[in-house]
Amino acid sequence: MSAVAMTLANGWSRRGLLAGTAIFTAGGTAAAKEDRLVDGVVILIDSNEPYVMGHAISYSANLSKHFDDKGMRLLIEVVANGKGIDVFRADKTPLVEPLATLRQSVPNLTYSMCASSKAIAEAREQIFIPLIAGASLVPFGIGRVVDLQLKGWAYIHA
Repeated sequence: MSAVAMTLANGWSRRGLLAGTAIFTAGGTAAAKEDRLVDGVVILIDSNEPYVMGHAISYSANLSKHFDDKGMRLLIEVVANGKGIDVFRADKTPLVEPLATLRQSVPNLTYSMCASSKAIAEAREQIFIPLIAGASLVPFGIGRVVDLQLKGWAYIHA
């Protein structure tokens, strides 16, 4: 094929376009890795089934031990959304003691509850929902999950 035939309508050659794309892609990948200051895993709970809540606890404990054994520090955040907020409700969770024990033994662990799901449940039940010790609110649980994924965190659905 001739050089004239390889030129696109806007005057760019295919070879030039591919070379430029490769340069931008390589630079973007390197920049993205440099922006990753920490490594983390976000675990989403969106069910109030006790076995699902239990999985999130065991996932957190096992991940922490796995990376500790390798001499690595891993940040872990458990995000409760929808019906999953029951896990961090002081008035409903069957797991107060295991959650407290896990939080004490894994200092790099965070518990987050969706404020939107909490407000919906409070309106439906006509009560104030207290959180377990150590849990905090995030505006939207799914938004928090995506924010962390965009920072390079791994995602696990419990």
